[in-house]
Amino acid sequence: MTKRNIVHVEIPAANRQVSAKFYSDLFGWDAEHFEEMKYSMFQAGNAGGGYPEIGDDYHVGSVIVYIDSQDIDADLKRIEQAGGKTVYPKTEIPGFGSYAMFNDPAGNTLALWTGTLG
Repeated sequence: MTKRNIVHVEIPAANRQVSAKFYSDLFGWDAEHFEEMKYSMFQAGNAGGGYPEIGDDYHVGSVIVYIDSQDIDADLKRIEQAGGKTVYPKTEIPGFGSYAMFNDPAGNTLALWTGTLG
């Protein structure tokens, strides 16, 4: 089996601009804000991530790791067979790609991603 890359990390933020400035000042991560989506993206070397607003789907302390997937539906099937649970089925983000979220057997939420980021 090939090892899968981590392609995106989401850090929930009460104030996306404050979080973006904090991480930019500390680590030099540039951010781009998408007000219509209530989302900000950052680039950190070879990987990147985003600052979603805290809300029903994103909670303080619930950093979400996105793992590269060539076939999200097949991966979700394998996850369920291995004892995980689909949280959000495959969902398209027009112009970017598709994602799905799942819980591992311990209850941690992670995600699968296929497409481009930024």
